[in-house]
Amino acid sequence: MNELTVALPRGRILPGALALLQRVGFDCQAMAAESRRLLWPFPERGVRFLLLRGTDIPTYVEYGAADLGIVGKDILLEQQKDIYEPLDLRFGFCRLVVARPQAPRRPTDVLHWSNIKVATTFPRLTEAHFSKKGVQVEIITLGGAVELAPLVGLSDLVVDLVQTGRTLRENGLVEVEEILQSTARLVVNRASQKTKFERVSQFIHELRLALEA
Repeated sequence: MNELTVALPRGRILPGALALLQRVGFDCQAMAAESRRLLWPFPERGVRFLLLRGTDIPTYVEYGAADLGIVGKDILLEQQKDIYEPLDLRFGFCRLVVARPQAPRRPTDVLHWSNIKVATTFPRLTEAHFSKKGVQVEIITLGGAVELAPLVGLSDLVVDLVQTGRTLRENGLVEVEEILQSTARLVVNRASQKTKFERVSQFIHELRLALEA
């Protein structure tokens, strides 16, 4: 079967992904309106789309359950999966930052702290960032609501994604430093790149033309 399976992320990146797919001829209005349905076949194009959590997409692509996927660069850097990344899709911009309470209980110079606790959903990137600075930290890995952690004494700092920074401000946090910037990327299963070479190459080509238009 030469059908392509493409994994799309539910959440903040999905509108940009659907807008791009619309530009290459997919009617995505139903997908935009019905977020609970997880499988969307387009048999006339030989493509089916999966709607998944963004953090699951690299795994689906690495193991071949999806031939291609759209996912944030932040997730790719955190998970380090063995997948091919041919395109920066140039939407879904966000930043991974370190933040602290506006009224911290401890001095703001973390280099002189001991027993620093950092709450995050990005433990690998957080560990790498503080290691480069020569700062030892205890990482508390959470699945969400990271901004709450320092407000209830669970952590001293957070490492979290921001777009406008509004969520940080609304929770009494201020940005300390930026770790990285992220945009949505197209990723491809390495086996599919070979076994479905023409179909995968055509899909990439269509997206690249849409981005350059």
